[in-house]
Amino acid sequence: MTLADYINDLLYRYDCVIVPDFGGFVTNKIGAKRNDITQTFYPPKKQITFNSYLQHNDGLLANYIASNMKTSFEEALLFIENEVSAWKITLETGAVKVALVGTLGLNEAKQVVFEPNVTSNFLVASFGLSEVNSNTVKRFKEQVKLLPIVEKEKKQPVVLLRYAAAAAILIGLGYIGWNGFQNNRENNLLASQQNSEQKKIQSATFVIDKPLPTINLSVTKKEVNNFHIIAGAFKEVENAEAKLIALKQLGYDAEIIGKNKFGLTQVTFKSFNSKDEARKALKIIQETVSQDAWLLIK
Repeated sequence: MTLADYINDLLYRYDCVIVPDFGGFVTNKIGAKRNDITQTFYPPKKQITFNSYLQHNDGLLANYIASNMKTSFEEALLFIENEVSAWKITLETGAVKVALVGTLGLNEAKQVVFEPNVTSNFLVASFGLSEVNSNTVKRFKEQVKLLPIVEKEKKQPVVLLRYAAAAAILIGLGYIGWNGFQNNRENNLLASQQNSEQKKIQSATFVIDKPLPTINLSVTKKEVNNFHIIAGAFKEVENAEAKLIALKQLGYDAEIIGKNKFGLTQVTFKSFNSKDEARKALKIIQETVSQDAWLLIK
């Protein structure tokens, strides 16, 4: 294998392959693209460039050659040196083809220039993908047909239309007049009957022999106690009931006001409908009975 073949192999696996004392081949991954003019789709690939300033030996190329040729690292370096010398001689008169990578040449300033092979794709992930040409989509243009011109009917003479309208009005008035007379007669008869019935209803009297006794209802407004002095909150209902009995024995108007949002049954010393009275009672209870008592507004 030649030096170009080894470089070609390494570019499939590495992003940079340096040829000592000559230059480096650098790859750059580019995504899929489309040519709008030719309607061609290109798969992702590695774009290869050449940098003549990358001449430091990183050992990658020499180690690969030594492994394939089953020789020492020094002999591999000697192989590279001989191949590079041959390239430089060829470049004085022509171009050097680097396998499927591209072509090397010299410009007018005697600098090495590189022309990549656009048909090669060193991106392993795109293996098997090729260029795809898309046919141009022809759009259907619908033709609009013009509608035929329809001639308007000739207008009747104005005089004839006036006579016809007058005749229609006279016929309608005659029909309406007779129907109106009949309807008016029926309405008068119906109104007369209704007035007679109304007079009979108005003249009727109702007498209740035994009136019902008068009942006086006394409604007592129940006070709503929204201010509660809490004596404790218990998980077990039995404990809450025991606390209630103990408070009642001490003379408090205690009661169970249900469970809170944590599911604990709440027992009160007493409940008030006035916030000021509740605060005064709370202060006395905290000083004499329980410092843990607190006020619940509900």
